[in-house]
Amino acid sequence: MAPNLHSSKPSPTNGQVAGKLEHVIYTILYVLPFYLHPTTRPSPTLSRDAPSVIRARIRFVTISVTLATIATIFVLARGANASRLDILRLLGWYPVGVVEIAQCLLLTVLLFAGPVFERAVIEDRWKDWVRGQALHESLSSWIGWRNYVAGPVSEEILFRSLLVPLHLLTPLSPNRVILLTPLYFGIAHVHHFYEFVLTHPHTPLAPSIIRSLIQFTYTTIFGWYATFVFIRSGNVVTVILAHAFCNWAGLPRLWGRVEPRVAIGGPATRGKEDSGSELGEERKGSWSWTIAYYFVLVAGVVAFQQLFWSLTESPRALAQVE
Repeated sequence: MAPNLHSSKPSPTNGQVAGKLEHVIYTILYVLPFYLHPTTRPSPTLSRDAPSVIRARIRFVTISVTLATIATIFVLARGANASRLDILRLLGWYPVGVVEIAQCLLLTVLLFAGPVFERAVIEDRWKDWVRGQALHESLSSWIGWRNYVAGPVSEEILFRSLLVPLHLLTPLSPNRVILLTPLYFGIAHVHHFYEFVLTHPHTPLAPSIIRSLIQFTYTTIFGWYATFVFIRSGNVVTVILAHAFCNWAGLPRLWGRVEPRVAIGGPATRGKEDSGSELGEERKGSWSWTIAYYFVLVAGVVAFQQLFWSLTESPRALAQVE
């Protein structure tokens, strides 16, 4: 059981100011290097998805997270009088709770049961998953490596593993920590608006703003969920895997008819940019698949709601969440 972070608290005003200042500093430390160096700075002719940009950003983010980790360990050692083992527990690094990881990942999959069903069954990709082909393809590009490894690991370590324990040191209740800290996580993604406008100069401003607002909303909601799971499980691996899975799943389909692709003219390997006509495929709508998809989607959401508390419960919880 992790030590009680609320046993050594600063005064309410100083503690809240310190917590906010730490979050602002860490957020700036994470985002600012993207624009200070020419190898990480996007331009009208250089996308954030360019391999050279991704590699450079991963290097800078690694440095930023390392510096933030050193600072956090120092604060926990001095401010909470925590031992080395206690610090590892507070950061969610040790022990590695396999049960907590499996339960929280299952809970996340239930929330996205519809998209999983669509890809695995309707689009018949489950065979690629079993063979490991889909995983290999996802991680064989720098974009995939960023989306499913570097991004989830660095963001969850910084915004959950490092900042949440620091905020639990303040007079803020665990519930308020869950509510407030993900706002910084959402703000950290607002800079994508500038990048999008810069690399898509012909796109009207209104759709660009709407796109950024949707991204801010989605990342903030995920931040609430991830912070809740992290505090309840006391395990950073749970939120890293949940983050990677959500990046893979994307936003669930909430309307429209599900249209499975049916190959004609022999098998073909479908690339990300390929169209159905290029592959000799035609879209064949099916109301039965559509009904099945939305049934699985709703059933997954209901199961998620019913199991929300039980699957996140752990004796390693960092604090009591009400």
